[in-house]
Amino acid sequence: MKTTLSRFPLLALGILALLAALWAGLLRLGWDFPPALVMWRGLHGPLMISGFLGTVINLERAVALQERRYLLAPLLSGLGSVILLTNLAPELGTLLLTLGSCGLAIIFLVILRRHAGRDTIVMAIGVGAWVIGNLLWLAGNFIALSTLWWLAFLTLTILGERLELSRLLRLPRIANTLFDFSVAIFLIGALLDFGENALGTGSDLGTRIAGVGMIAIAAWLLRYDIARKTVKQTGLTRYIAICLLTGYVWLGIGGALRVIYGGVLAGPIYDAILHSLLLGYLFSMIFGHAPIIFPAVLNRAIPYTPAFYAHLVLLHLSLVLRVIGDLGNLVILRQWGGMINAIAILLFLGMTVRGVVLGARARRV
Repeated sequence: MKTTLSRFPLLALGILALLAALWAGLLRLGWDFPPALVMWRGLHGPLMISGFLGTVINLERAVALQERRYLLAPLLSGLGSVILLTNLAPELGTLLLTLGSCGLAIIFLVILRRHAGRDTIVMAIGVGAWVIGNLLWLAGNFIALSTLWWLAFLTLTILGERLELSRLLRLPRIANTLFDFSVAIFLIGALLDFGENALGTGSDLGTRIAGVGMIAIAAWLLRYDIARKTVKQTGLTRYIAICLLTGYVWLGIGGALRVIYGGVLAGPIYDAILHSLLLGYLFSMIFGHAPIIFPAVLNRAIPYTPAFYAHLVLLHLSLVLRVIGDLGNLVILRQWGGMINAIAILLFLGMTVRGVVLGARARRV
């Protein structure tokens, strides 16, 4: 019981980073919130990716190893987020987040010693990308230079998890070849993007190749992921499959936008490219995996309810509105799309907390 209780504060640190990231995102969109928190505007990406997602993924992997010492990794990334929010020692906050990513790298070294399959190798490469992105940020580079590495971390983490489940389908050899090819294209693009930026020659070619890799990965998932079969079932299983399949579509859209617009590093087009992935793809994955991950981390069941579809539908509709606003440079649509994005995520959090409470009550009965 003590081990389970020790996970709640760590998860709370991740949720705090998420809430602050949502606030910072709305500030960046031009919503007039308390000016005292304007310092958070530049922290939207780091808080969302390294603070929230990094802490939660760290916590999930640490719990899976069933040794309390590995909880140090999510603790470092969680504390790093809190220090960033205070604005008292931003360099220390960045350092702690970087150390948290290094902690996850150590966790994956342990995992690879136990099972070095294609799935765990892909996820380990993703963790390496997170470390690289954080090191670039720690070195004082423009945050946009870390973004593709951070996206590689999240994309490959999810891809590895889906590959692990897809083994149940006994995929044909061509599927494994296509998988490796898709990941290779994406990583080649990320490396070229890094090289182009390091040499100061722009980032059009690298980011476009990475976009092709994203499209290929999305196509692979839509063709071979087990969600294609589970979507025909009912209840929670169907809900998870719909979350996953819609997320894969957004991954393809984000990749297509990269191919079309190239190395845009700011402005509405950049907003559309990033949030097609971070909201459309990644939060669809989060919505779908939460009923599985939260019970595993907190040892609390989350009863399924059809009301889960509310935040999923709201997320996708508002993201369509936001992307249309971005591509058409329609500020009002972009702002309201972003606001409703945040409301959808808050609704998801509320539904999840409600589910945890109901699960705890059912357990006591």
